[in-house]
Amino acid sequence: MTPIHMNITLAFTISLLGMLIYRSHLMASLLCLEGMMMSLFIMTAVMASNAHSPLINIMPIIMLVFAACEAAVGLALLISISNTYGLDHINNLSLLQC
Repeated sequence: MTPIHMNITLAFTISLLGMLIYRSHLMASLLCLEGMMMSLFIMTAVMASNAHSPLINIMPIIMLVFAACEAAVGLALLISISNTYGLDHINNLSLLQC
């Protein structure tokens, strides 16, 4: 395994651990999720540059589009929840409230 692959795998693992540890705040969870998506984007870009296949060159762009959509939906939820409840604690949210 090359040092680039090890660093990207380490970045993904640290983001995953951050997602599991700091899951009480929505903003921290969104930042960790964005870190995971960016490490996956870099990994697919590195793999696409090594593969020399025209079909795999579109994968980093697709990954980047999904990351942008995920960020937009996450920020919209964050704004909606902070306007409704006044804070971004996930523990205070309940599906039973209307």
